[in-house]
Amino acid sequence: MKPLLMESLTVFGTLNSLEMIAKYVKEAAVVAGLDKKASYNLRLAVEEIATNIIVYGYQETGREGVLDLRVSIDEQALSLSIEDTSEAFNPFHKLNVEEEQVHLPIEQRPIGGLGLYLVIHGVDKFLYERVGDRNRNILVVNLPNKKDY
Repeated sequence: MKPLLMESLTVFGTLNSLEMIAKYVKEAAVVAGLDKKASYNLRLAVEEIATNIIVYGYQETGREGVLDLRVSIDEQALSLSIEDTSEAFNPFHKLNVEEEQVHLPIEQRPIGGLGLYLVIHGVDKFLYERVGDRNRNILVVNLPNKKDY
C-alpha cells in the first residue's frame, strides 16, 4: 500500500515559526490516529529539534534559513522529517554526553541539557543524515494498529 504524504511545510528559521510547526505536527498526529501520549511525545520531540536548529543552527551563527517538514504515513508508522541548511550537526554526538549526564547523581547533573535524550527516547525511531548541504532529522512513531488509507 502506498504511503500517505501530507503537504510539506516550509517555515522561516525563527522562533515565531514554532506555532506553525506545532499545528502541523498536531494535524499529522490526528491523520495518523496517534493517541494522546504518542502525539504529545512527537510534538515535544519536533519542538526540541526545531528549537535547536533555530537557536543554535541559525540565530547563534548569524545564519538565515528555513525548516522543511514532511510527513509520510503508512499502515505501520508516521515518519516526520525536518531538514535545515545550518552547519552539519549530528544529534547523536551530543546524545552521548546527555546519556552520561543521566547516570550522574542528581546533585552533579547540570540544569537542562537533556533535550535530545528526551527526543530520541520519546519516539520509536530517530535517524539523522547529512544530505548535501542539509541536515535531515527523521522521527518515526509506530501506529497503534493498522489502518486503511
